Amino acid sequence: MGGIVVLVDFGRSINIILLIILEFCLCGLGAAAMSSIFSGALARRIEHLRSFTDNLLEASQSEVSLAGEDDATRALNQSLRRMAGRIHELVERLSEESNRLDAILKSMREGVLAVDHQMRVQFANQALENALGLKTPVARDTPLAGVVRDPAFLSLISGVISTRTPATCRLQLSGAESAIFEAHASPFAVPPHWGALAILHDITGIERLERIRRDFVANVSHELRTPLAAIRGYAETLLGGALEDAEHNRRFVEIIQAQAIRLNNIATDLLTLSDLESGRRDTEFAPVSVEDAINTALLTVETEAKIRGVNLIRGMIHDSLVTGHAIRLEQALVNLLDNAIKFNKPGGDVRIDASAEKDGRIVISITDTGAGIPSTEVSRIFERFYRVDRARSREVGGTGLGLSIVKHVVERMDGSIAVESRLGHGSTFTLSFPPRSEARAASLDGGE
Repeated sequence: MGGIVVLVDFGRSINIILLIILEFCLCGLGAAAMSSIFSGALARRIEHLRSFTDNLLEASQSEVSLAGEDDATRALNQSLRRMAGRIHELVERLSEESNRLDAILKSMREGVLAVDHQMRVQFANQALENALGLKTPVARDTPLAGVVRDPAFLSLISGVISTRTPATCRLQLSGAESAIFEAHASPFAVPPHWGALAILHDITGIERLERIRRDFVANVSHELRTPLAAIRGYAETLLGGALEDAEHNRRFVEIIQAQAIRLNNIATDLLTLSDLESGRRDTEFAPVSVEDAINTALLTVETEAKIRGVNLIRGMIHDSLVTGHAIRLEQALVNLLDNAIKFNKPGGDVRIDASAEKDGRIVISITDTGAGIPSTEVSRIFERFYRVDRARSREVGGTGLGLSIVKHVVERMDGSIAVESRLGHGSTFTLSFPPRSEARAASLDGGE
C-alpha cells in the first residue's frame, strides 16, 4: 500500500517538472518572438534614421520622413527635425557666402592667388591668369612652379609660407607684356598647415605716370635753364662793355629778345595745358564750324609755310559742326600744321582734309612729307616736352608742348587723335570728333 503512494507521488512530480519545463520553453519562445519583433522594429527605425541623415543636405525638414512617432520617440523626432532645418539653413547660408566670395574674387581687377604649404594652387582668379598670360584656367592642386616661372615671385611665396610673415615685392611676370606688378603675400591657415595668399596690383600706369612726372620736372628745368642762361650771358656781355660795341650790341639784344620770347611761349603753353587739364570751362561749349576753323588755321601758318618753302594744300573740306571751343580747335590745328611745316623739307607738302564718316563722325587729317617719326617714338610724342629730334625742335623754336595741347583739346571735345608715320616718308595726324547733337551739347555744357 505504501509503495503505491510513492509511485503516485513520483509520477506527479514528473508531470510538474514537465509543466515547468514547458512553461520555460513557452516563455523562451515568447521572448524570442518578442525579441525578433522588437529587433525588426528597431532595424526599421534605424533605417529611417539613416535615410533621414542621408537627406539632411538635400531636403528641408518638412520634406524628410521619419518613422511613426509614439510617446517614446516623439521628442527625439522633433529634435532631429529642428536640427535638420538648422543644418539646411546653415548650409544654404554658407553656399551663398561662398558663391558671393567667389564672384567677388573672380571680378577683381587684381590678381588673387592662394597656395597650400606645398605651393600647390588652391585658387587663382581670371585677373591672375591674364597677368600670367594663361589661356586656360589653373586647375586646383597644380604646382605653382608649373604656372609661374618668375624666381622672385616663387621666392616671395615660399618665404611667406616658411616664415608666416607678410611680404611685398615688385616684379614683371613673363606672361605680361611690359606690365609691372606689386605683389602682396600673406600667410593663411590651410589646416593642419599654413599656405600663402598673394594679391597682384598692376602698377604699370602708376609707374608710367611717375616716369612722365620725373621727365617733366627734368625737361622743365632744362627748357627754362637754356634761355635763361642765354639771356643772362648776353646781358652780362653787354654790361661788361659790349654796349659800346656798335657792331655786335644789336645782335646781342636780338638774341636776348628771342630767348625772352621763347620763355614767354613756354609759360603760355604751360598755362594752356594747366587750364585744359584742370577741366575749368573758360567759355561755353558751342557749335564750331570745321571749315571756319581750318581756314583760320591755314591763314595763321601761311607766312611760315612761304618762308620755309612748304606747299600748303587745302584738300576736300566737308563743312560740319562739332561741339567745343572754336579758339581751342583752331589752336590745335595751328599746332599740327605748324609742326608739319617746320619739320618738313623745302618743297615739301602739307595737306589738310575734312570728311564725314558713315557713322556721322567728323574726321580731320593733316598729312606731311617730312622726316617722319620712328615707330618706337610714336607712343610718346604727346608727352609734355617730349621731342623726337631735340636739336631740330629747338632750332625751329618749338616748346615741346604743342602736341600735348592738341591731345587735351581733342579729348576735351570728346574726340580722339591717331598718328600714322613712316620714317623718311612723313606723318598723318587724324582727329575724329562725334557729330554735333543738341543732347550731347547740353550734356557737355552741364558736365564741365
